[in-house]
Amino acid sequence: MNGVLLSIKPKYVKSILDGTKKYEFRKQIFRNNSKKTVYIYASSPTKKIVACFCPGEIIEGHPDYLWEQFWDVSGLSEEEFFEYFSGKENGYAIRIDDLEQFIEPMDPHKMFERFVPPQSFCYVDYVPQLVDCQLID
Repeated sequence: MNGVLLSIKPKYVKSILDGTKKYEFRKQIFRNNSKKTVYIYASSPTKKIVACFCPGEIIEGHPDYLWEQFWDVSGLSEEEFFEYFSGKENGYAIRIDDLEQFIEPMDPHKMFERFVPPQSFCYVDYVPQLVDCQLID
């Protein structure tokens, strides 16, 4: 598996694409994270793979620490952030590096057999459609 598919709500995808959200926050982290390409799946109602990025620095810490460090590049309100991490003692902040938006968002149902949108993330193998896709300059 050389990629990770992250499921992200469309309003947060918009913040990633416009550059106001520079970190993605997760309750759990994927294995071998420095060697993965991260594909962004915009969840309902979009339901498309819209971009990819290389995971940069990944910071692990208590939600209070993560908010203190990254509030200004989180793309989230304080209420949204702490609601997401409610009851958690630990979380992860993944820096979004080398973001590339696809000209034509891709339908994962046409790319993967029996596609089920991940609740958080899932691992994906090499997918020629993603590698050969056209990017927005």
